Amino acid sequence: MTDPLRLGIAGLGTVGTGVVKIVRQKAELLAARAGRPVAITAVSARTRDKDRGVNLSDYAWEDDPVALATRDDVDVFVELMGGSDGPAKAATEAAIAAGKDVVTANKAMLAHHGQALAKAAESAGSVLRFEAAVAGGIPVIKALTEGLAGNDITRVMGVMNGTCNYILTRMQATGQGYNALFEEADKLGYLEADPNLDVGGIDAGHKLALLSSIAFGTQVNFDAVELEGIQSVTLEDISHAADMGYRIKLLGVAQLTGRGLEQRMSPCLVPASSPLGQLEGGTNMVVLEGDMVEQIVLRGPGAGEGPTASAVMADVMDIARGIRLSTFGQPATELQQAKPARAATPAPYYLRMSLEDKPGALAKVATVLGEAGISINRMRQYRHDDTTAPVLIVTHKTTRTALDGALDAMTKLDVIASAPVALRIETV
Repeated sequence: MTDPLRLGIAGLGTVGTGVVKIVRQKAELLAARAGRPVAITAVSARTRDKDRGVNLSDYAWEDDPVALATRDDVDVFVELMGGSDGPAKAATEAAIAAGKDVVTANKAMLAHHGQALAKAAESAGSVLRFEAAVAGGIPVIKALTEGLAGNDITRVMGVMNGTCNYILTRMQATGQGYNALFEEADKLGYLEADPNLDVGGIDAGHKLALLSSIAFGTQVNFDAVELEGIQSVTLEDISHAADMGYRIKLLGVAQLTGRGLEQRMSPCLVPASSPLGQLEGGTNMVVLEGDMVEQIVLRGPGAGEGPTASAVMADVMDIARGIRLSTFGQPATELQQAKPARAATPAPYYLRMSLEDKPGALAKVATVLGEAGISINRMRQYRHDDTTAPVLIVTHKTTRTALDGALDAMTKLDVIASAPVALRIETV
């Protein structure tokens, strides 16, 4: 009988216990599909005596994840601790140095150190896989590295943070504001320990940086991702967007142009009738566009025990089958260092501002836009109090550079009561 593939699991939180459950409950199915048994030999976590709802008595215990990563009876080190540095990075480096294969769900670690870790793994003849790091149960890494390997990818786009999508869709469904829905998401356990990782777009930005590397053959560069969270989106924005046939999503977009690699994660308006516009709750969606396949849409749960553990096991099963791929789809030494580029593709923009209720206020704003070469598609003024008037403007297509110049000039006007909010209207 073929020797089993032996796993060492570091991190026994939601995802780690999910992996243990799959290995224990589906042993025969895994062996049949992999052509060999898959077994857990050792585990590690911060707390040994915690009741995790799974039987761990059959496995050796290591208090130190580095010790687990270098055990002789571990073939694949499964890193599920999280964190861009610290024990996760140290144990992963130790596993690679010891000639182990590594499966991780750690998007932050890879977004910051992916290039160095990929080079180390490939130099050591090890495999470093991370399907579970992006979009939960959606097999988007496999789609890019394998299913679409015959395509030049032209654009990657998607909703990659379920917490933000939950808050934004609940705002529209319930009529509650951002702060109330933030508290609801927190009570449901949807938020990271540092909530800004979610609502600030950082978590989703990590994922976009990883997808960009695979899609465009470039070194991971999270620092070049333009980040804007959802904190400035109001219930009025949600309502105004709906009136115009749009919905607001925290949308990641990456594309390689002649000027360099564009990577942005920001709230955008998308058509309500589009697949992204119809996305509800904590679900994720990734849209991939290639020159041969045109457009494909992948939709599914972006987090949770079962979906993320399923993605971990997809990588484990590939290793069990003898499938050995470069970390980012091609050798790390061949990945290009892309020049960061700000999004220059013209698009219409949604602008919301509050103006002093003075004669000529709208004319001053229109003049600033006109001087920046930005034409107005439509403009609305809503019910207001005695001193200020909320105004909504939708522009014709313009560049973000031109718009930023206009917004900066607007803040110097004596009629602007509050800083304007600008959201891109994205073509899907």
